[in-house]
Amino acid sequence: MNQYSPTSYRNLPTIIKNLLIINVLVFLAQSTIGKGGFIDMEDLFGLHHVKSPLFQPWQIITHMFLHGNFMHLLYNMFALWMFGSELEDMWGPKRFLTFYFLCGIGAALIQLLWLWFQWHDLVNQFYAVRVHPNADTFMAFYNQFGLDQRPQAVSVLQNYLSDPGNSGSANEVVQYISNFTYAVISDPTIGASGAVFGVLAAYIYLFPNRKLYLYFVIGIQAKWIGLAYFGYEIFSAFQNNPNDNIAHWAHIGGGLVGFLLVLTWNRKDRKNFY
Repeated sequence: MNQYSPTSYRNLPTIIKNLLIINVLVFLAQSTIGKGGFIDMEDLFGLHHVKSPLFQPWQIITHMFLHGNFMHLLYNMFALWMFGSELEDMWGPKRFLTFYFLCGIGAALIQLLWLWFQWHDLVNQFYAVRVHPNADTFMAFYNQFGLDQRPQAVSVLQNYLSDPGNSGSANEVVQYISNFTYAVISDPTIGASGAVFGVLAAYIYLFPNRKLYLYFVIGIQAKWIGLAYFGYEIFSAFQNNPNDNIAHWAHIGGGLVGFLLVLTWNRKDRKNFY
């Protein structure tokens, strides 16, 4: 087995150090100017469904530098430091930075694909309402997406049903459905988790027998922790719990891209694990 000695954690590798600094600075901006009404950083830089009026191509990259709260930032940056430092020491700054961004972009594309699938019926029904604004399309949308349980939505619809020939009332229903649809598909995906999962996948592939200590006491080989963690993500993704706001498909996508990249880069040395 080849011997490999990473740089001391006190001497952070260049890319890791700069990623930590940038993520912290962006989080501080989110917590100050991003909440002051002047600019909504999550609207502008978070990743949105491609049919959302808020979607912009740059969000495929910028979403990686936003975080929902301090603990979200802390967990991601701790994992990036813990697993990424050794990879950057081994690969060098240029390759590690390329790897990190490819994992984050891959995670974003997988997440966009999932959002397209998840809200496919919603978007199609919304377009049906816009093309054929009548009682049938209104009722179909209300019943399928729970608007018949919302008093304000029901009131808007009843105003229309009491006078179906009134174009103003029909426009109010269409506007309400539009606002509802855009609110749903404009929920942003933010965080470095996808890229960090790619880093984790690479670390587990290269160092499967390295012991990681849970609670600094229980030593478990990295491969078992990795299998359990990714298994949990896959299970949670297919559960599709509406109360779960974690982007499991972004995690899976980032991990998959990271695994495929390191598998390709290491194809001439597949038997050399640490």
